[in-house]
Amino acid sequence: MSDNFKCIYKILKALEAALDYDNPDLECIGHENLEISKQRWNAYIEMLYDSGYVKNAIIKTNVDGGKKVDISNMQITLKGLEYLTENSIMQRMYKAAKGIKDIIS
Repeated sequence: MSDNFKCIYKILKALEAALDYDNPDLECIGHENLEISKQRWNAYIEMLYDSGYVKNAIIKTNVDGGKKVDISNMQITLKGLEYLTENSIMQRMYKAAKGIKDIIS
């Protein structure tokens, strides 16, 4: 599976976990923690927003064509939760990676 979908899955999974908190810390899904470029991260957030998987993301296009993205109030939607549920390949990969992490730790 592509690294693109791994990052998208991590973003949605973190937002799903954030449902348990009033003021979740979304730094874990920033481009530095996902080890991707700011431009790629901006594109992922915009795609997730445009596809209806997340809401409350603020995406602005600068005069020079660059993007400014604010996810401080971003939340997963029902459609995003359905994506996580239906995406069994990613669920298996996530569980396998978590199992490996637990064994190594």
